[in-house]
Amino acid sequence: MVALPGDWYLGNILEDDVLLQKALEKQGFSSARVDWARKDVDWSQYKCVVFRTTWDYFDRFEEFSQWLNAVSKQTKLCNPYAIIKWNMDKHYLKDLESKGIPVTPSRFVEKGSTVNIEDAISKSGWHELVIKPCVSGAARHTYRVNKLNAKTIETVVNELLKHESFVYQPFLESVLTQGEDTLMLFDGKFSHAIRKLAKPGDFRVQDDHGGTVHDYQPGAEQIEFAEKAMAVCNTLPSYGRVDMVRDNQGKFALMELEMIEPELWLRKHPPSAMLFAESIARVVRG
Repeated sequence: MVALPGDWYLGNILEDDVLLQKALEKQGFSSARVDWARKDVDWSQYKCVVFRTTWDYFDRFEEFSQWLNAVSKQTKLCNPYAIIKWNMDKHYLKDLESKGIPVTPSRFVEKGSTVNIEDAISKSGWHELVIKPCVSGAARHTYRVNKLNAKTIETVVNELLKHESFVYQPFLESVLTQGEDTLMLFDGKFSHAIRKLAKPGDFRVQDDHGGTVHDYQPGAEQIEFAEKAMAVCNTLPSYGRVDMVRDNQGKFALMELEMIEPELWLRKHPPSAMLFAESIARVVRG
């Protein structure tokens, strides 16, 4: 695949892929980019499947889930099937919290129910909320809500609740000023980090919505936080990403743990490609 002129985003992804492919070659492995949804692929011909940019899985969740189950029986997965299934749904935040990881406070609204957002604001004591689907990415159906727009957003969310679960959290003011810090880890060890900032007037840090990425060096406290978040998973992920913010009390809190298809910004720290390749090699070699 070649990025078209002007498609800077695809260019970035392909740059990361080239770095990883070259690192895998040094480990003695060839690799290929393959669309998960292709019907003509014999997945058993590959020694391992590494999830990279399956960024449509949340829009095709049932189809992807069936494919994931099937492919897990044909070859090794990096990360393991159980970790991917667990990490696909934001209910995993409850598991992390129960294991002592500080997470952004979360309240879940299950599929088939309804939510009264004004009520949720009053009962939670949070002046503003962020509400989003439990299975999602790229800030799909992610809304910042207060009492002024609660009824409008509530109508949208209650329609979506017929088909999927949602989670709401306090809106964190630090997102507007300090952004979101993203730490990349391989085999549970910190590699490198970036900081994501929302564009002025927005709260979403994703580049899909105008967010920007900046060089960042985390302190020891953040690195320890990220490594602990990975360590409490039932199986240590081969690779992943810890997104953290400061909560409204100024303490670090986990926003997301990304182990399905995280962008890892290898291009920001090229040596990380070899760490990734070494991790994959360990999976392949068992």
